[in-house]
Amino acid sequence: MRARGPRVVVLAGIAVAALAFGGFAAASAATVSGKLEIFSWWTAGGEADALQALYNVYQKQYPNVKIVNATVAGGAGTNAKAVLKTRMLGGDPPDSFQVHAGHELIDTWVKAGKMEPLTSLFASQGWQKVMPRGLIDILSYQGQIWSVPVDIHRANLLWYNKKVFASAGLQPPTTFDQFFKDADVLKAKGISGFVLGDKEGWESGHAFETVLIGTLGPDAYKGLWTGKTPWTGSGVAKALQTFKRMLTYANSDHAALTWDEAAQYIQSGKGGMQIMGDWEAGWFTSKNFADYGWVPAPGNQRIYDTLSDSFGLPKGSICARTDCSPAAFSPYQQWAMQQWPTNTIVPSVIHGAAASEGWSTEYIDAIGLFVTSGDIAATQTALQKACADAGVCK
Repeated sequence: MRARGPRVVVLAGIAVAALAFGGFAAASAATVSGKLEIFSWWTAGGEADALQALYNVYQKQYPNVKIVNATVAGGAGTNAKAVLKTRMLGGDPPDSFQVHAGHELIDTWVKAGKMEPLTSLFASQGWQKVMPRGLIDILSYQGQIWSVPVDIHRANLLWYNKKVFASAGLQPPTTFDQFFKDADVLKAKGISGFVLGDKEGWESGHAFETVLIGTLGPDAYKGLWTGKTPWTGSGVAKALQTFKRMLTYANSDHAALTWDEAAQYIQSGKGGMQIMGDWEAGWFTSKNFADYGWVPAPGNQRIYDTLSDSFGLPKGSICARTDCSPAAFSPYQQWAMQQWPTNTIVPSVIHGAAASEGWSTEYIDAIGLFVTSGDIAATQTALQKACADAGVCK
């Protein structure tokens, strides 16, 4: 990435989280000095813990480098991206920054000529040999690789309170029908069946993304981002109908809560189920809460809705590499490591892998409006328009 200091310092910075890959030998520790500004949005619970752990590892290897921790709060980078844009366009980029792998980086900054390729770094470290071909494809544009994927997150998970489910005699749902049956039982007990916090806007779009996958299946879902599957079709209409029904079980204060604030419903036992990515496991760990369980969101079995952060020591996520030892990871992460090599991989729209940032923003706006309006036809029209605005749909 572009930087203001010597190139060796910047390459060391790019490799901050790559230390999780077994080290980085750009130069000896003695020759690396100066300041290294790392820009991210990791401020919540387990995210902040992971970022500090990353810095601790780096400082042991490069003690003469002072890390400048530039963070902007906001889930999924909702606020950080705006700050980053101002800095990038103003000629004041950070030395390195967190970014979702795929379209978010490529369409926003690579095509604009604001990034340096990292293909030679991948070659020198042998990373292409230990990452799935599909992941390398997401990172690449015009034959070059543009970011280091130090973790793999799974977006399409349903989290639940194990004690609440056990006391109600429930099993975690694998289908939408079962989801609604469980939600009815929880509602009768005064418990919010569907925990949601969509204060920042992206969270509803995140949950609906999994409903799309569970309704359409992986191929038709991926077709939404290539123009092969129409947003105005019956499959999307069915997904919207399902999501509309799910919202009737949501906590009444969802518009005032962020995703992690909503997760407190699960922790306290006041809520039963929440659809969120696997960073939720890191949040639970940071709160010393262990009575949680997880399953793929309804209809999402054997489908891995994927996103990857460019920098970060995994916590609530797994290695992008396929040869990491599971011994150092939590029970959830060990389960995820078994799933990752065998599941069908689909890209997340909310987290920058499936579509450009502009398209993702229109998608978020459309689903956010749907949460309040419930207008299925108008929402499909808006989603089709977003696809057309992105130049994919006619």
